[in-house]
Amino acid sequence: TAEAQCFQLEAAYLTLSSNVVVAAITEASLRAQIAVTERTIEIQRETLDFLRRRFEIGQAARYDVATQEAALAQSIATLPPLRNQLSQQRNLLATLTGRTTAHVPADTFELDALNLPQTLPVSMPARMIEQRPDVRSAEANVHSAGATVGVATAAMLPQVTGTLIYGSTATSSDLLFSDLLGPTVTVGGSFAQTLLDGGALLARRRAALAAWEQAKSQYRSAVLTAFRNVADSLRALEFDALTFQAAANAESAARLALDITRRRLAAGDAGILDILNAEATYQASLMALVTARAQRYSDTAALFQALGGGWWNRDAEGNAFPAKRPECGAPAHPPAPQPWPDSRPRVTAPEAPPAPQPVTVMRGSPAAPPSPEAPQPAPRASKGSWGSRFF
Repeated sequence: TAEAQCFQLEAAYLTLSSNVVVAAITEASLRAQIAVTERTIEIQRETLDFLRRRFEIGQAARYDVATQEAALAQSIATLPPLRNQLSQQRNLLATLTGRTTAHVPADTFELDALNLPQTLPVSMPARMIEQRPDVRSAEANVHSAGATVGVATAAMLPQVTGTLIYGSTATSSDLLFSDLLGPTVTVGGSFAQTLLDGGALLARRRAALAAWEQAKSQYRSAVLTAFRNVADSLRALEFDALTFQAAANAESAARLALDITRRRLAAGDAGILDILNAEATYQASLMALVTARAQRYSDTAALFQALGGGWWNRDAEGNAFPAKRPECGAPAHPPAPQPWPDSRPRVTAPEAPPAPQPVTVMRGSPAAPPSPEAPQPAPRASKGSWGSRFF
């Protein structure tokens, strides 16, 4: 149906937007990793220069210099793969934004320029369902399938038509235009019923019922998937905060340890293995911190996607605008912002699916005669009451 296709379009737009955001975050993460590697190379070069000077005056062994040279070469070797990944990520952004690789966007993304949102648009479970375009599309398919059941049921019933004609007659031509005409009333009717169709009508009704059951199952699956996506995203953000804090503490401790080791090396109290271990630990802690920051941003974007992405805030041209799009109905209750990160409200699925609501056959379709295979009535869900019809 047109409504289902409209929400399918919104779901595709949401997926594309999320992919662009994740690609931008990945680019920023790669740039930060390159910066960390370059900083590590700079530190290792400073250490190598110091060891070479000590070797020239006989205060360091050739082994120490060679070991530091090997460590520096290994760090330099990690730069080309990172730069290659960055180039591929830029090409991906060009593709996602509808451009060729020859017209890569000039804008670049840096991890330090990204910030977490101050609030999270977390919604109640019942309201969240009407924000997800995939759920709305599945519900529109249920409505369409239910209508098809009503049509197939009506086709099996007798077709009765009636006519009523009121007029007047004249007994002679002289009375044709006079007021003495006699009134006449004609009543007629017809009754039609297919007797032999080889079971075609019954088969069509059964096929419509099967399609309706399939649509309801797909709707239920879409709703459960929506709850799972939001729950997973909220849990991921909770653990991301813990991971980021631990990575920040590790980076601070590793930086302090490296500074102390370099001072000890200058005083002659530390050997080459001490400085190599300190440099490796510091580089690993920096990389872990960059990864934790990027993962936090990516999981935040995933939460926005799981909550529907705010498609109802765009106009028909796709621009941000606080009004619903003319093609699709906006949710009746937009999500209220929640504080971040001190309080993280969680969205959880209800313990049991709601009971089915009583519904009737499509308007205009007569009720089916009682039989062992009589179909269930077609759903007639009202606008604005999403998510509790087809469980």
